[in-house]
Amino acid sequence: MKTEAGGVMGGTGPRRLSRADRRQQLLETALLIVREEGADRLTLGHLATRAGVSKPIAYEHFGSRSGLLIELYRSLDGEQVRKLRTALADGAGTLQETAAVLATTYIHCAADSNGDWQAVGAALAGSDEKDAVFQEMIDGYVQLFATALAPHTPLGPEELELRCIGLVGAGEALAAAMVRGGCSEVEAAHTFMTLIPAGLAAFGDRVSTSSLR
Repeated sequence: MKTEAGGVMGGTGPRRLSRADRRQQLLETALLIVREEGADRLTLGHLATRAGVSKPIAYEHFGSRSGLLIELYRSLDGEQVRKLRTALADGAGTLQETAAVLATTYIHCAADSNGDWQAVGAALAGSDEKDAVFQEMIDGYVQLFATALAPHTPLGPEELELRCIGLVGAGEALAAAMVRGGCSEVEAAHTFMTLIPAGLAAFGDRVSTSSLR
Protein backbone atom coordinates (compact mmCIF):
# COMPACT_ATOMS: atom_id res chain seq x y z
CA MET A 1 0.00 0.00 0.00
CA LYS A 2 1.07 3.60 -0.50
CA THR A 3 1.91 5.89 2.36
CA GLU A 4 0.53 9.44 2.48
CA ALA A 5 3.85 10.70 1.15
CA GLY A 6 3.71 8.35 -1.80
CA GLY A 7 6.18 5.76 -0.55
CA VAL A 8 5.46 2.08 -0.71
CA MET A 9 4.46 0.16 2.42
CA GLY A 10 6.18 -3.21 2.58
CA GLY A 11 6.87 -5.79 5.22
CA THR A 12 9.72 -3.75 6.68
CA GLY A 13 7.97 -0.38 6.69
CA PRO A 14 7.46 2.44 4.17
CA ARG A 15 10.05 3.06 1.45
CA ARG A 16 10.36 6.66 0.39
CA LEU A 17 11.61 7.69 -3.01
CA SER A 18 14.65 9.92 -3.25
CA ARG A 19 13.97 13.51 -4.30
CA ALA A 20 15.33 12.85 -7.79
CA ASP A 21 13.25 9.67 -8.19
CA ARG A 22 10.13 11.42 -6.89
CA ARG A 23 10.62 14.26 -9.37
CA GLN A 24 11.01 11.78 -12.21
CA GLN A 25 7.88 9.92 -11.09
CA LEU A 26 5.91 13.17 -11.04
CA LEU A 27 7.13 14.15 -14.52
CA GLU A 28 6.21 10.72 -15.91
CA THR A 29 2.77 10.99 -14.32
CA ALA A 30 2.35 14.52 -15.71
CA LEU A 31 3.11 13.22 -19.20
CA LEU A 32 0.51 10.47 -18.77
CA ILE A 33 -2.07 13.09 -17.82
CA VAL A 34 -1.26 15.13 -20.94
CA ARG A 35 -1.58 12.02 -23.13
CA GLU A 36 -4.70 10.58 -21.53
CA GLU A 37 -6.65 13.65 -20.44
CA GLY A 38 -5.12 16.65 -22.22
CA ALA A 39 -2.79 19.42 -21.05
CA ASP A 40 -5.69 21.46 -19.65
CA ARG A 41 -6.17 18.82 -16.97
CA LEU A 42 -2.57 19.06 -15.80
CA THR A 43 -2.68 20.88 -12.48
CA LEU A 44 -0.53 20.30 -9.42
CA GLY A 45 -3.52 19.05 -7.46
CA HIS A 46 -4.52 16.55 -10.13
CA LEU A 47 -0.90 15.49 -10.54
CA ALA A 48 -0.65 14.78 -6.81
CA THR A 49 -3.80 12.66 -6.94
CA ARG A 50 -2.64 10.64 -9.95
CA ALA A 51 0.85 10.16 -8.48
CA GLY A 52 -0.50 9.12 -5.08
CA VAL A 53 1.24 11.89 -3.12
CA SER A 54 0.04 14.84 -1.08
CA LYS A 55 -0.46 18.15 -2.85
CA PRO A 56 2.37 19.92 -0.93
CA ILE A 57 4.86 17.44 -2.42
CA ALA A 58 3.88 18.43 -5.96
CA TYR A 59 4.15 22.12 -5.04
CA GLU A 60 7.53 21.51 -3.39
CA HIS A 61 8.93 20.15 -6.64
CA PHE A 62 7.46 22.58 -9.16
CA GLY A 63 6.10 25.61 -7.30
CA SER A 64 3.30 26.34 -9.77
CA ARG A 65 1.48 24.86 -12.76
CA SER A 66 3.66 26.97 -15.04
CA GLY A 67 6.76 25.60 -13.34
CA LEU A 68 5.50 22.05 -13.86
CA LEU A 69 4.80 22.66 -17.54
CA ILE A 70 8.25 24.21 -18.04
CA GLU A 71 9.97 21.23 -16.43
CA LEU A 72 7.90 18.81 -18.51
CA TYR A 73 8.84 20.83 -21.61
CA ARG A 74 12.53 20.54 -20.64
CA SER A 75 12.17 16.82 -19.98
CA LEU A 76 10.68 16.15 -23.42
CA ASP A 77 13.44 18.21 -25.03
CA GLY A 78 16.14 16.44 -23.05
CA GLU A 79 14.99 13.07 -24.35
CA GLN A 80 15.11 14.33 -27.94
CA VAL A 81 18.63 15.72 -27.48
CA ARG A 82 19.77 12.40 -26.00
CA LYS A 83 18.40 10.50 -29.01
CA LEU A 84 20.09 12.90 -31.44
CA ARG A 85 23.46 12.59 -29.72
CA THR A 86 23.20 8.80 -29.62
CA ALA A 87 22.24 8.61 -33.31
CA LEU A 88 25.11 10.90 -34.31
CA ALA A 89 27.60 8.84 -32.31
CA ASP A 90 26.36 5.62 -33.94
CA GLY A 91 25.74 6.60 -37.53
CA ALA A 92 27.37 9.83 -38.70
CA GLY A 93 30.29 9.84 -41.12
CA THR A 94 30.06 11.69 -44.43
CA LEU A 95 28.05 14.86 -44.89
CA GLN A 96 25.24 12.83 -46.45
CA GLU A 97 25.23 10.37 -43.56
CA THR A 98 25.30 13.16 -41.00
CA ALA A 99 22.46 14.97 -42.76
CA ALA A 100 20.44 11.75 -42.83
CA VAL A 101 20.97 11.12 -39.12
CA LEU A 102 20.15 14.70 -38.12
CA ALA A 103 17.04 14.89 -40.31
CA THR A 104 15.51 11.49 -39.66
CA THR A 105 16.15 11.56 -35.91
CA TYR A 106 14.94 15.14 -35.49
CA ILE A 107 11.71 14.48 -37.38
CA HIS A 108 11.16 11.05 -35.84
CA CYS A 109 11.44 12.51 -32.32
CA ALA A 110 8.66 14.94 -33.18
CA ALA A 111 6.54 12.09 -34.56
CA ASP A 112 7.33 9.85 -31.61
CA SER A 113 6.18 12.48 -29.11
CA ASN A 114 2.56 11.95 -30.27
CA GLY A 115 1.99 15.71 -30.08
CA ASP A 116 3.13 15.90 -26.43
CA TRP A 117 5.64 18.66 -27.21
CA GLN A 118 3.04 20.73 -29.02
CA ALA A 119 0.40 20.14 -26.34
CA VAL A 120 2.68 21.28 -23.51
CA GLY A 121 3.88 24.22 -25.59
CA ALA A 122 0.29 25.27 -26.30
CA ALA A 123 -0.52 25.13 -22.59
CA LEU A 124 2.37 27.53 -22.00
CA ALA A 125 1.39 29.91 -24.83
CA GLY A 126 1.89 33.56 -23.92
CA SER A 127 4.29 32.77 -21.09
CA ASP A 128 7.50 34.84 -21.14
CA GLU A 129 9.24 32.01 -19.33
CA LYS A 130 8.17 29.55 -22.02
CA ASP A 131 9.55 31.81 -24.75
CA ALA A 132 12.89 32.03 -22.94
CA VAL A 133 13.09 28.26 -22.41
CA PHE A 134 12.10 27.56 -26.03
CA GLN A 135 14.84 29.89 -27.30
CA GLU A 136 17.32 28.18 -24.99
CA MET A 137 16.34 24.82 -26.49
CA ILE A 138 16.60 26.10 -30.07
CA ASP A 139 20.05 27.53 -29.29
CA GLY A 140 21.04 24.08 -28.02
CA TYR A 141 19.96 22.43 -31.28
CA VAL A 142 21.82 25.06 -33.29
CA GLN A 143 25.02 24.25 -31.41
CA LEU A 144 24.43 20.50 -31.80
CA PHE A 145 23.92 20.88 -35.56
CA ALA A 146 26.96 23.16 -35.86
CA THR A 147 29.18 20.70 -34.00
CA ALA A 148 27.99 17.78 -36.14
CA LEU A 149 28.34 19.66 -39.44
CA ALA A 150 31.58 21.58 -38.79
CA PRO A 151 33.84 18.79 -40.14
CA HIS A 152 31.96 18.90 -43.45
CA THR A 153 32.24 22.58 -44.35
CA PRO A 154 34.91 25.29 -44.68
CA LEU A 155 32.46 27.84 -43.26
CA GLY A 156 33.70 29.80 -40.27
CA PRO A 157 31.99 29.40 -36.87
CA GLU A 158 29.83 32.52 -37.13
CA GLU A 159 28.59 31.76 -40.66
CA LEU A 160 28.01 28.10 -39.77
CA GLU A 161 25.96 29.08 -36.74
CA LEU A 162 23.78 31.36 -38.89
CA ARG A 163 23.24 28.55 -41.40
CA CYS A 164 22.32 26.16 -38.57
CA ILE A 165 19.82 28.67 -37.18
CA GLY A 166 18.10 28.50 -40.55
CA LEU A 167 18.32 24.71 -40.71
CA VAL A 168 16.87 24.19 -37.24
CA GLY A 169 14.09 26.63 -38.09
CA ALA A 170 13.33 24.58 -41.18
CA GLY A 171 13.30 21.40 -39.11
CA GLU A 172 10.85 22.92 -36.65
CA ALA A 173 8.56 24.04 -39.48
CA LEU A 174 8.63 20.61 -41.14
CA ALA A 175 7.97 18.85 -37.83
CA ALA A 176 5.02 21.15 -37.16
CA ALA A 177 3.63 20.51 -40.65
CA MET A 178 3.92 16.76 -40.07
CA VAL A 179 2.13 16.92 -36.71
CA ARG A 180 -0.69 18.91 -38.36
CA GLY A 181 -1.02 16.23 -41.02
CA GLY A 182 0.40 18.34 -43.83
CA CYS A 183 2.99 15.73 -44.74
CA SER A 184 4.19 12.30 -43.68
CA GLU A 185 7.20 11.61 -41.47
CA VAL A 186 9.07 10.22 -44.49
CA GLU A 187 8.32 13.32 -46.56
CA ALA A 188 9.35 15.69 -43.77
CA ALA A 189 12.58 13.80 -43.07
CA HIS A 190 13.54 13.56 -46.75
CA THR A 191 12.92 17.26 -47.31
CA PHE A 192 14.97 18.18 -44.24
CA MET A 193 17.71 15.77 -45.35
CA THR A 194 18.08 17.56 -48.68
CA LEU A 195 18.04 21.02 -47.09
CA ILE A 196 21.00 20.35 -44.80
CA PRO A 197 23.75 19.94 -47.45
CA ALA A 198 22.18 22.74 -49.49
CA GLY A 199 22.25 24.97 -46.43
CA LEU A 200 26.01 24.53 -46.12
CA ALA A 201 26.80 25.25 -49.77
CA ALA A 202 28.60 28.46 -50.67
CA PHE A 203 26.60 30.92 -52.72
CA GLY A 204 26.51 29.76 -56.32
CA ASP A 205 27.53 26.19 -55.49
CA ARG A 206 25.36 23.37 -56.76
CA VAL A 207 24.65 20.58 -54.30
CA SER A 208 23.83 17.13 -55.58
CA THR A 209 21.15 15.38 -53.53
CA SER A 210 20.90 12.30 -55.74
CA SER A 211 22.54 10.14 -53.08
CA LEU A 212 19.85 11.23 -50.59
CA ARG A 213 16.97 9.91 -52.67
